[in-house]
Amino acid sequence: MLTLASLSVAAPYALIGLIMLPAIWWLLKLRPPVPARIPFPPLELLRRLVGKMETPVSIPPWLLVLRVMMVLMVTLGISAPFMNASNLFSGVGPLYIVVDDGWAAANRWALRQAILNDYVEQAGRDQRPVVIVSTAAPPGGGKQPPLNLLSAAAAKERIAGMVPRAWLGSRAASVERLLAWAQQTRAERGSVVWFSNGLEEVSLEQDKVISIDFLSQRLGRLGPVKILAEPHAELPIVLRPLRNIGGDLTVIVERPKPKINSIKMTQPVKLAVRALDSKGQLLLRLPIVFQPETTKVEAALELPTELLNRLTRLEISEANHVGAVFLVDDRWRRRPVGLVGSETTKAEQPLLNPAHYLTQALAPFAEVQKGNLRDLLFRPMAVLIIADGEPLPPTSQKVLQAWIENGGILVRFAGPEMARSAGLGDPFLPVRLRRGNRVVGGALSWGKPATLAPFADHSPFRGLSVPEDVRIRRQVLAEPSLDLMQRTWAKLSDGTPLVTAEARGGGWIVLIHTTADGNWTSLSFSGLFVEMLRRLVDFSQGVEKGADEVIRPPFEILDAFGAPGAPSSGVTALSFDTRDLQRVTPKNPPGFYGDARVRRALNLGAGLPPLRAIGDLSDDVELLVYARSRAVDLKPWLLGLGLLLFLIDSFCSARIRGLLRLTWRRALITLVVGFSSITMMGGAVAQSSQYVSEGEHWTNFSSEAFALENSLETRLAYVLTGEANVDEVSRLGLRGLTLVLRRRTAAELGEPQAIDLNNDELAFFPLLYWPVVPSINLNDPTSEKVRAYLRNGGTILFDTRDQAGDVGLSFRRLARSLSLPSLVPIDGGHVLTRSFYLLKEFPGRWSGSLLWVERSGERINDGVSPVIAGNNDWAAAWAFDEAQRPIFAVIPGGERQREMAYRFGINLVMYSLTGNYKADQVHMPAIIRRLGE
Repeated sequence: MLTLASLSVAAPYALIGLIMLPAIWWLLKLRPPVPARIPFPPLELLRRLVGKMETPVSIPPWLLVLRVMMVLMVTLGISAPFMNASNLFSGVGPLYIVVDDGWAAANRWALRQAILNDYVEQAGRDQRPVVIVSTAAPPGGGKQPPLNLLSAAAAKERIAGMVPRAWLGSRAASVERLLAWAQQTRAERGSVVWFSNGLEEVSLEQDKVISIDFLSQRLGRLGPVKILAEPHAELPIVLRPLRNIGGDLTVIVERPKPKINSIKMTQPVKLAVRALDSKGQLLLRLPIVFQPETTKVEAALELPTELLNRLTRLEISEANHVGAVFLVDDRWRRRPVGLVGSETTKAEQPLLNPAHYLTQALAPFAEVQKGNLRDLLFRPMAVLIIADGEPLPPTSQKVLQAWIENGGILVRFAGPEMARSAGLGDPFLPVRLRRGNRVVGGALSWGKPATLAPFADHSPFRGLSVPEDVRIRRQVLAEPSLDLMQRTWAKLSDGTPLVTAEARGGGWIVLIHTTADGNWTSLSFSGLFVEMLRRLVDFSQGVEKGADEVIRPPFEILDAFGAPGAPSSGVTALSFDTRDLQRVTPKNPPGFYGDARVRRALNLGAGLPPLRAIGDLSDDVELLVYARSRAVDLKPWLLGLGLLLFLIDSFCSARIRGLLRLTWRRALITLVVGFSSITMMGGAVAQSSQYVSEGEHWTNFSSEAFALENSLETRLAYVLTGEANVDEVSRLGLRGLTLVLRRRTAAELGEPQAIDLNNDELAFFPLLYWPVVPSINLNDPTSEKVRAYLRNGGTILFDTRDQAGDVGLSFRRLARSLSLPSLVPIDGGHVLTRSFYLLKEFPGRWSGSLLWVERSGERINDGVSPVIAGNNDWAAAWAFDEAQRPIFAVIPGGERQREMAYRFGINLVMYSLTGNYKADQVHMPAIIRRLGE
């Protein structure tokens, strides 16, 4: 590539054609234009004879200059010049690209891909091969693709197929892999560009920082190293595990602390954490403020128990990566637990009351309710706990038995009263008891207080560690039986049962053979007591076959953007047999593990090391921030100008030869129209160029002009996605639908309007067509603008265009950010099926998938669903060219399917314009029958 000041030329050898300009000049002067032909009609014989008798001997100077300029413009255009093309890297040899594609790269992945393409484009212009190595392992822990020297075209294909991973990468392994390949192939020196995530890597095994500066020094063998990183304000912010203190949940948000001395945080950073339920509905929006120099913020998650039990997901609304998502499973839900008789028993001496220890142990994870047995049975309870000495009224026993058989868990503690009666006549014991109690380590005992044995595999307490200081001094003994071992969930070191249980219908009866206070044991003073009660409460949530299902298969997995999806074949089951934090790996990505009834969440933020920004680098390593190239491609403009000069030359030549009889006014109009067309063509090409800076779009109206233009005429509108091809299909599709509406209905709509969600007002448009693309990322003000549009009567058609049979992960992520209502498949009685045509299906370019609408509810906005979603690519089916010929084929139904797509579009527009006025047609058969009767 040739660079002259701010002008760069991608094909410099094309400039050799400029040598021909003197020869062209000489040839044009040597051969004058063809003499003008004078018509010789009889009636104008005399008038024509009085004309100028000239014989041209040379070409006019202005025409000579025009033709030379035409050749010059075409030659310069073929050389592909760029204005302000920065030299992204220098030198010769291969371009070695290292890409951090772990979870932290997802936040602005589309920008990273665009900048990657900028570097590859320059490598292609410089005719340099490209080597790409990524740091994150593929799903399932498979092998990385082999390293090869790639052409620019092959490298761009590789970049287009790259996606960030939802786990940590391994920089050290990737660097060693690249160096080993370079040594094996004897690769020459070139340039190294590292697309980093802006964070230092911490080894989880050795708990030490693997400095990117150290790795860059090793890569220096391959050439000078540049590191691209996010500015500190764009570094990923993560959600750490919730903290449960005294039953109150606390959200913990962490951001990296800058290690580069020149970076000073002076302004507070405001963001929000959104609490969502399983349907994506917003439960709470929790504001978070990072003060300068603060890296961790804690905020109380204050939700009523009813809403807290619906909570399944926390996410940072301003982020778009899996580290900003925390999945909430049953372990964080506060199940209602009833303590029978605890309100009056020994209230004046709480430390002698078993209910005091039970309340303190249950408070962090359960909603404790106290009262008598009859009152508690008429409340929704997961577990009932009865301490020793609390009677079981005969009038309540039948209700208690039904409650247990319906899935409740009854937990009882032994004590002096149970020891005296031995449970005679008590139907709510899991085993038969001996009369009296066993004393271990008392004054009249030869032995010492007993300790607990490890928990059996079939016990819900499996995996809990047993403290050495827990001692059992007294217990009630169970009568030996054949199934006693199967009913034993915990036992002492001598083999005698401490916890026994029996299944009754869908529930359980559990007996702890010692007291809930400190009279017989020190168990109630230990953390093991809390964990055992937690396991019992968890057990009440429907765990099939008890706690032996500790190996849980993947149920719903998160990708690097935090969007849920089905697990791939490489994802394996995960063991939850301990309370230790599990770490995310390629074989176990973040998500839910289990089944539809019982799920356990694996979160990325739970196993991440402390976030540390990239530190100070060596002098020979250059650190840059991610930014798009500002280069302007001059090729379309120069070729367009050359074409314009050719048209002018043709017009002038024809005029001189007398072949064209136009007035100068018409000639001027023709030239203006031609120049405008070429200018628009050049602008369109320039917009589709990869060198257009982010944020540019097709509309550039002032707010007043935009409001005036769209207030005077009803228009359909479409959302600009930033992808030129998608936006052009949307424009052509809505233009085609508008024309069909004019022909078949009384609706007189104007030309479709492109909408920039960040800047344009939405209230002028009854219907918005939104093609969903993966790169969409809405900020909070824009999301609130869209939500207000939907609340105030607007309708949006979301089209994922993917022929995949579902609404797609991108739409799910978009639905969460917009807090869209619950959607259900449309039924045959919906007004949309009969608002103009009678329809049973709604095809577009594709067919066979469901159309989704809002669940029927209150009659708000005339009962019109504000959200309609599908994936049939309707705009492509509606689109046609200037000759009104269809642009895209429809599959598989052909033109009949296209006709049905137009009918769906007409029904959709009528539905959004007129509301539910045809709803009575749904009930017409019943009305006719009543009239007949």
